[in-house]
Amino acid sequence: MLNVVLVEPEIPNNTGNIGRLCVGTESKLHLIHPFGFVINDANLKRSGLDYWVHLDVKEYQNVEEWMTQIPDKSRVFLMSSHATNSIYENDFQDGDWLVFGKESRGLSQEVLDLFDNHLTIPMSNLIRSFNIANSVAFVVGEAKRQIALK
Repeated sequence: MLNVVLVEPEIPNNTGNIGRLCVGTESKLHLIHPFGFVINDANLKRSGLDYWVHLDVKEYQNVEEWMTQIPDKSRVFLMSSHATNSIYENDFQDGDWLVFGKESRGLSQEVLDLFDNHLTIPMSNLIRSFNIANSVAFVVGEAKRQIALK
């Protein structure tokens, strides 16, 4: 199982879509407060459709609380458009932690400084970043592909 971590998600539709992706890929979703919405928001449930009840999800009040749940910090991968290492050059394993920041700014420098593994999704110079739900799909898809080949 992969662990998908959203740090301070802001848009309920994105979180709902990511929740649905996690159900479909048998991944666990970790949500770190504060959120830009209420977890029972109608948009969140609409995006997650009726799959939300099947979602393996855990909420944390802050990054410090979440970090106590990580057995091996070397298996935590932070996604950043500023990273130099590509997701396609990484060796993903079952149980890895895939961390994504808030939609408006990504991960804070304080969170980035906590871990060494920073990855990026290669993209055209014409955009700054992908939508977070698309980014999670890219990374989870690549990780699942690699794990299936082992």
